[in-house]
Amino acid sequence: MLLFLVLCPIAAAILILIGAPARFTALVSAILNFIVGLVLFLEFDRSATGFQFVSSTVVSTDWGIHFAFGVDGLNLLMLSLATIVTVAAIWFTGNIGNYERGFYASLLFISAGAIGAFASIDLFFFYAFHELALIPTFLLIGIWGTGNRSRAAWKITIYLTVGSFILLIGLIMLYQSLPAAARSFDFRELQSVVARNGIADATQRHIYLLLLIGFGVLISLFPFHSWAPEAYASAPAPAAMLHAGVLKKFGLYGLLRLAAPLLPDGAHYWTGLLVVLLLGNIIYIGLVTIAQRRLDWMLGYSSVMHMGYIFLGIASANAVGNTGAATLIFAHGLSIALLFAIAGQIRERTGTLSFDDLGGLAKVMPFAGLTFGFAAFAAIGLPGLANFASEIMIFFGAFRHGWEMQRFHLFQVATVLALWGVVISTVYMLRAYRATFMGTMPERWEKVADLSRSLRIPAAILIAALLAVGFFPQMVVNIVTPAIRTYFTASK
Repeated sequence: MLLFLVLCPIAAAILILIGAPARFTALVSAILNFIVGLVLFLEFDRSATGFQFVSSTVVSTDWGIHFAFGVDGLNLLMLSLATIVTVAAIWFTGNIGNYERGFYASLLFISAGAIGAFASIDLFFFYAFHELALIPTFLLIGIWGTGNRSRAAWKITIYLTVGSFILLIGLIMLYQSLPAAARSFDFRELQSVVARNGIADATQRHIYLLLLIGFGVLISLFPFHSWAPEAYASAPAPAAMLHAGVLKKFGLYGLLRLAAPLLPDGAHYWTGLLVVLLLGNIIYIGLVTIAQRRLDWMLGYSSVMHMGYIFLGIASANAVGNTGAATLIFAHGLSIALLFAIAGQIRERTGTLSFDDLGGLAKVMPFAGLTFGFAAFAAIGLPGLANFASEIMIFFGAFRHGWEMQRFHLFQVATVLALWGVVISTVYMLRAYRATFMGTMPERWEKVADLSRSLRIPAAILIAALLAVGFFPQMVVNIVTPAIRTYFTASK
């Protein structure tokens, strides 16, 4: 099933490029992957530990490289996110115009890159699959984007390339830090070798800092964030859905899977720096988000801001906070994808996303207004939606980290400040909803059409996933927590 998940979008993209019907082929492959991902979720043995559904093919015996895939609770959640958002993004793709085949193929390559990176249990292919998605991202923004698309395409490409290069150096140093006879790219071997031999504290500090910066650039950690809002505002909606909802989570997954569990002393050493930077995401970027006057830019900055909460969960160094971080990765991916999808439909129908030009659209787009409301309330952290359960775990996990120090600690201060981020996100989300869907509607929007019945299906899928995890968070927590405890050795 894992091989199918990885290879299906690649095969579909190749078929499209050689002449197969673009939209039909892309949508069929996305639906098939969605079904396989659902079966994988249902068939996953929650009582077992370690990776399941493992498949491995030797690529290089000298280097210990394997084309290997496996799934545990942590990446099962990532794969579920990728398959859900992929089918929604392709379904929401409207009239492309020129180079339709290239558009759908690029979307599928991004999906394949994310799924391959999440499913890989080999360090080489973990990195390589992520790189597969960078060129399609550049093409989607540069060719089919809006506004200053050329600038946005080059900016995101330069930032992500630099981040990937720094990450590569860190991964090479991690590999070289292991005993020569025990070096391996296999995640399972890495974990056992580090547990047996350890890595010197000074070496851990250097490697962790490189990984934090490398992953941080890919995630849009403050102050390496400026590529994200412009790129998402300029990108076609399906591209923004896939990148903000799925591909950007690669860095967060990498921190949870590799950096923190393999380099606990390095993670502890740089905790203060990470807390300061993540507060920049939550407070500073949150205030910048309030100042935005366009829906697309507001959503772009909102996506950057919410990364701060996930960083806080990762930095908490305990099972509660890290489980919350993993769950929020899933929840945020769904909610931001739905927000970008509705924003794209509004831009397609009105030609603008400026708050000054919009207003009252709920009168002619009631379903779009309802859908946007669900996604906005999820982003705010309203109880009953997945983001709420995730953020609660993060706040409790982060505050507990400080409590163990028996005094009012940095993490308790950070948690209190991060709670103000909830107020900030409430302000800008409700303001955006009011400016877009409420109030007086300009006469020129009276004939604007609501979402078609077909488009209501992917919107319903995203909302259903948000509600399911919101009302029954244990179905995710029970899957993720064992993996966190096993692979995050610094957990308490």
